[in-house]
Amino acid sequence: YQRRVHGGGERYNLFTGCPSAKTCTIILRGGAEQFIEEAERSLHDSIMIVRRCLQHQHVVAGGGAIEMVLSKELREHARNIRGKQQIILNEYAKALEVVPRQLADNAGFDSTDILNKLRYMHHKKDEDGHNYGVDIHTGGVCDTYAAYVWEPKDVKRNALSAATEAACLILSVDETVRNPKSESPGDNTPIGGRGRGTGGRGMAGMMAGRQGVRRLK
Repeated sequence: YQRRVHGGGERYNLFTGCPSAKTCTIILRGGAEQFIEEAERSLHDSIMIVRRCLQHQHVVAGGGAIEMVLSKELREHARNIRGKQQIILNEYAKALEVVPRQLADNAGFDSTDILNKLRYMHHKKDEDGHNYGVDIHTGGVCDTYAAYVWEPKDVKRNALSAATEAACLILSVDETVRNPKSESPGDNTPIGGRGRGTGGRGMAGMMAGRQGVRRLK
């Protein structure tokens, strides 16, 4: 079927009901260019995640569930370590909880209450709570794997690896080089100095001392 539609100042011909079609077109409309660009980025990310799921059919529970599982396992493993590495593991586990906390904040819910519920579900003795994540529809927690809130395993693995490498790179910086003199508020010296060697008179003072050159007053 073919029909014509008008969108703003443009006219489009839409072909629908094509069972043998291999491609489709998505038309984005918005009140401002920045809204359209943001919608395009969000749509592109969603399509790429679905594409990755089809290529690598291994998924984990979303909504911050996998982060809570890793946080729990790291905290339990840290109890078996006596040295300073225990502090590092505990801080890493605490950093993983930022993901469900931020999801709750973005949805407009009480992140502290949701995190407490997630910790309770993930620390139960049985295995029923390890898939629980943030439920943005009710403001509570739910089994995100049963609710079809999935994330590709490779995407999550690459994200954790990149974040860990970035943190290690920042921690490896042990010295900062700076010039305190250039940061003083009273130093308004232009680049190039004050005309050293010319007596402070610039080009005229330099040329006045040469033979056959008069300085004009």
